[in-house]
Amino acid sequence: MTNRITSLFNIKYPIIQGGMVWCSGWKLATAVSNAGGLGLIGAGSMHPDTFQEHIQKAKAATNKPFGVNVPLLYPEMDKIMNIIVKEGVKIVFTSAGSPKKWTPFLKEHDITVVHVVSSALFAKKCEEAGVDAVVAEGFEAGGHNGREETTTMTLIPSVRKTIQLPLIAAGGIGSGESMLSAMILGADGVQMGTRFAISEESSAHENFKKSILKLGEGGTKLALKKLAPTRLAKNNFFNQVNEAECRGASPEEMKEILGKGRAKSGMFEGNLDEGELEIGQISALITKIQTVSEIISQIEQEYQESLAQLQSNKYKF
Repeated sequence: MTNRITSLFNIKYPIIQGGMVWCSGWKLATAVSNAGGLGLIGAGSMHPDTFQEHIQKAKAATNKPFGVNVPLLYPEMDKIMNIIVKEGVKIVFTSAGSPKKWTPFLKEHDITVVHVVSSALFAKKCEEAGVDAVVAEGFEAGGHNGREETTTMTLIPSVRKTIQLPLIAAGGIGSGESMLSAMILGADGVQMGTRFAISEESSAHENFKKSILKLGEGGTKLALKKLAPTRLAKNNFFNQVNEAECRGASPEEMKEILGKGRAKSGMFEGNLDEGELEIGQISALITKIQTVSEIISQIEQEYQESLAQLQSNKYKF
């Protein structure tokens, strides 16, 4: 499966694990990297000292490439970037902000930079900023989302026509079939969040993982649009948010409802009623908790079987 993404990151499969808050610590990242993909440590839910500890543990647990995901709106960005350089991290995925400020700094230290976008317009700005690749994420994805609400099937070909960079598709991808579909649309690889968020190696709470298996179709919805659009599993907290949004609550009221620590409470501590449960639409198709090795093996097998079906002209129009 050698292509521009596997060559860029020196990995076996063009499969990237999303750097999710409260789910993607060093155990998940190294499990993905050891299985042939690219694992990412999610800095968004970590204090600088914790972030550094996870990087150090990851370096001890794998000799394969791994990276970090850094939301650029992080309040202690200078510390985070200095830790990345100090610890010798060579792959950085950035999100939630403009890549213009930090991309030159990272490139000066020989670091591969990838930025996450939700539109072709921002993908072009990333190319102009000098990043090495782009993740285009459709609004099927869990967690924070683009305001455009563009689906992955629409977004990927649009971005492909706009930029020449290696392109990674994200949002609603959790199988070999969907991976092949994304690559047919123009992607060079895929990023999966939800599928890995409920793996055995994920740092998410077991209550959270088990609850996601029961969601079914329609179990998630985009919410918090006046703050930062976020796809959530439906629970009591979601119902409060939905009710407030339906009656036109102000951003200030929405901030009060959200409060602090909701995501940690739900995803990391297992408060299924009042926690913020960030997860993608693809959760409706996941039926069991698996190890990372099992997940990647299954995806690779599904991909090859689907490709063989296409090549044998099974699908005729």
